[in-house]
Amino acid sequence: YQSRDCEKFDALLTHFLKDDRNTGITKVCLGVAGPVQNGHCRMTNGSWEMDEHSLARQTHSGQVRLLNDLQAIAYGMLFLKDTELATLNPGQGDSGHGNIAVIAAGTGLGEAFLFWDGQEYCPVASEGGHVDFAPQTDQEAELMQFLAARFGHVSYERLLSGPGLMNIYQFLQSRSPDEEPAWLREEFRSGDPHEVITRTGLRNAYAPCTQTLDWFASIYGAEAGNLALKVMATRGIYLAGGIAVRVLDKLKDGTFLSAFTRKGRYSQLMCEIPVHVALNTQAGLTGAAYYALHRMD
Repeated sequence: YQSRDCEKFDALLTHFLKDDRNTGITKVCLGVAGPVQNGHCRMTNGSWEMDEHSLARQTHSGQVRLLNDLQAIAYGMLFLKDTELATLNPGQGDSGHGNIAVIAAGTGLGEAFLFWDGQEYCPVASEGGHVDFAPQTDQEAELMQFLAARFGHVSYERLLSGPGLMNIYQFLQSRSPDEEPAWLREEFRSGDPHEVITRTGLRNAYAPCTQTLDWFASIYGAEAGNLALKVMATRGIYLAGGIAVRVLDKLKDGTFLSAFTRKGRYSQLMCEIPVHVALNTQAGLTGAAYYALHRMD
């Protein structure tokens, strides 16, 4: 089911429930891309509003729980196989039960962390992707000014997301001495602009696209390092979401880790933190299923 096909979630759910295979639902757990407060969520990058009580009536289910999507993904990280991980930094890790951080660039930027409660790891949702972008260079400061003129507040999500790739590209293109080639404009018209930038940048076919991926990887590494420091993620940090998988080769070239570890007096600590990319982009479904089966009694 494609969310873009339905103006409201109720319409998608009604379509889903018409399938005879989806009758007799007893529990519903959904990972939703937005803050969940008192069982209600309005999605940040969409018009959907969802409420546990109304969903319980619609599904005839006695138990409905909305989780922030990064909370669901964080649960899912606990069940990934070794073959579903690509390691950017093996680190030393924490032999005990240190905190774990999760950051996911996709349609937006999500952040969460997990702490050990004495028996198991418990995910904590956040809206950390919307904190202020902190430029590290003069060029990044110019990028922030460029985006501030368009959006006002410039968060990390304005850079570390699908739309963020286009934001970075447009800034770099505006300062490029080369005119955007006709073949690239045609690809932008006929395809997903974010995927076009990624594909073009990975094959070094046009400098602003290549530079966009360089900047993206560096800024992603810087914010992942910020998150790891804030929650002392000594057990490791996981990069989830579809973009990390698509630009994995770029993340492996050292640009990401250089920015991740560049934390002054804490650089050595950062070098010791394991960094993994989750190759299974459906981990949020696993996390929601786990929550429904084991945490909704």
